[in-house]
Amino acid sequence: MYLEDRTVRLQLWDTAGQERFRSLIPSYIRDSSVAVIVYDVANRQSFLNTSKWIEDVRTERGSDVIIVLVGNKTDLVDKRQVSIEEGETKAREFNVMFIETSAKAGFNIKPLFRKIAAALPGMEALSSTKQEDMVDVNLKPTSSSSHTEQQGGGCAC
Repeated sequence: MYLEDRTVRLQLWDTAGQERFRSLIPSYIRDSSVAVIVYDVANRQSFLNTSKWIEDVRTERGSDVIIVLVGNKTDLVDKRQVSIEEGETKAREFNVMFIETSAKAGFNIKPLFRKIAAALPGMEALSSTKQEDMVDVNLKPTSSSSHTEQQGGGCAC
């Protein structure tokens, strides 16, 4: 991605938190500069599992890694089980970065990756990601017809 006067190459590995990839995850973490730990804002258990993932990353890399906690699926307004305040509190507790997104609706995806790129070593001058770059997502519940569409498709993260 292009970030001001630099080109930053991001290589992404998505394990989806699945147990079948559990044995491979330490090798991914070992060679990574950033760990993005994503939970579903409409699934409290998904949120509770993030503590274990953050601890796993810290066990493997110590403090030599950037960790971003991401609350995803903010488009599911009427199904939300985890508030933005809970996400922010956990991020502060673990001293990690935080953002909420909707991969399906495309909210805060680019700002997420800009934030990550700016936080990488050697990018200190750019790390003050401007607040105006962030998108405030405040969706209202929709009619029942579009509600059923949300259940059927979209991102499976």
